[in-house]
Amino acid sequence: MNYNQKMEEMIESFRTKEQVPTLLLHCCCAPCSSAVLERLANDFQITVFFYNPNITNQQEYQKRLRELQRFIQEYPTKYPIQFEEAFYRPEDFIQQTRGLEEEPEGGKRCYKCYEMRLRATVQLAKEKNFDYFTTTLSISPHKNAVWLNEIGERLAQQYQTGYLYADFKKKEGYKRSIVLAKEYRLYRQNYCGCLYSKPKEPMEIIG
Repeated sequence: MNYNQKMEEMIESFRTKEQVPTLLLHCCCAPCSSAVLERLANDFQITVFFYNPNITNQQEYQKRLRELQRFIQEYPTKYPIQFEEAFYRPEDFIQQTRGLEEEPEGGKRCYKCYEMRLRATVQLAKEKNFDYFTTTLSISPHKNAVWLNEIGERLAQQYQTGYLYADFKKKEGYKRSIVLAKEYRLYRQNYCGCLYSKPKEPMEIIG
């Protein structure tokens, strides 16, 4: 499936019907969220959901959280963006990925991580009656959009709620996120967040 085309068809249908659905958008960090919010904010009433127990360093977690909140406050949108933060429990990620510590990046451990974060997102979407849910994760060239959409579709069926198909890296979405990160001087991390993906000397990149 062309997930980007599917998303565009869904959005065009909303526009034709003059609908502005509610969307719970799982976000991993400010840079990745920037281009996604730019693309969606005129067609949805968005609540950003920050649930990332895979960020196992608390200082790193707080840094990404603050940068995302700052971007939301500074970025102008047609509809106000709301914000939800889940409890920070990195021990849940460690437990869910136990036995997969030696998996390469992009392997089975990442699949479990995707599923964990999307499941928390759909549960909140169901609880609070959002029309749709999705995640910003597909904007990264390192994230598997097929896996993400397969998980999202399956969870949407399980919880009987709407899922917004997406592959945000399409149409140069990732490049646009770099431009916006520079414009808003966002902190850009150089690793996914979990201790298994952390380089020996992580560096802060501003702009």
